[in-house]
Amino acid sequence: MISYGPLNEQLKAAGLTKTALAAELGISSRTIAKIAKGEKLSKKTLEKIAARLGCGASKLCREISDNPILQTLRDEKEAGISGGLYHELQVRMTYNSNHIEGSRLTEAQTRMIFETETIPAGDGVLVDDVLETVHHFRAIDYVIDTAEDPLTEKIIKRLHFILKHDTKDARLPWFAVGDYKKRPNLVGGREMTKPEDVPVRMKALLEIYNARESVTLQDIIELHAKFEHIHPFQDGNGRVGRLIALKECLRHKIVPFLIEDAKKHFYYQGLAEWPKEKERLTDVCLDGQDTVKRLLDMLEIEHR
Repeated sequence: MISYGPLNEQLKAAGLTKTALAAELGISSRTIAKIAKGEKLSKKTLEKIAARLGCGASKLCREISDNPILQTLRDEKEAGISGGLYHELQVRMTYNSNHIEGSRLTEAQTRMIFETETIPAGDGVLVDDVLETVHHFRAIDYVIDTAEDPLTEKIIKRLHFILKHDTKDARLPWFAVGDYKKRPNLVGGREMTKPEDVPVRMKALLEIYNARESVTLQDIIELHAKFEHIHPFQDGNGRVGRLIALKECLRHKIVPFLIEDAKKHFYYQGLAEWPKEKERLTDVCLDGQDTVKRLLDMLEIEHR
């Protein structure tokens, strides 16, 4: 749903009614009815109204989600609210997701970077750990902004670019930042999908997933497992995969799951056993969902 509250405020400030605006700009009564119903206007119409009111088109409306978790995240992100769901999700997911992949930063150091935008003091703080922490904050922002869009390869590649640009990996001539891998890679001594096969397998994965009429948590867990088995990027697959899962939970009004570093062993085991044994990975994800539910209950955010 679209909220035209900002447009109504602009009209009031200009001393105009919707009817007067329509007559002046030659806008149809049907368009005015769309505004009243909260339906989306065309970009051309919004730009026409914005030009008359002397403001940017983006200032005239905002999208309102019927998912209270997503709307809370968007509102708190926009307002820069400290101590809420947006703040805690950023810190907790970034710390755990990066730590699973080997970051040496503690949760306290991660929180310090988010809250103060300063680099923590201490021996052995790696530049890439700090960069990838900041990048992960921005990747979560991107997930929140695109949460209700269909999942595409473009979105997935953009997440990889946000995470890995400017790191030491990005300086390697063969490391494809924001694109699928160019070299074979191994996980636990096992070769993942060959580079030349990745585009076909990713396309098929998304076609099957996006064709579903309704999506459950189990469908998102399956998407995550299959993505990790394809392992489409040279590095960063775990973090991208968990961000995709966050996006899809928000898109389908499902409470997200947060994989904690302490559960890393069971998480990796669950991925390795998929699809022969699905219970372990499912249990880890359900446990991660309970973690988020406790946070939502503490913050009194609707999720049932």
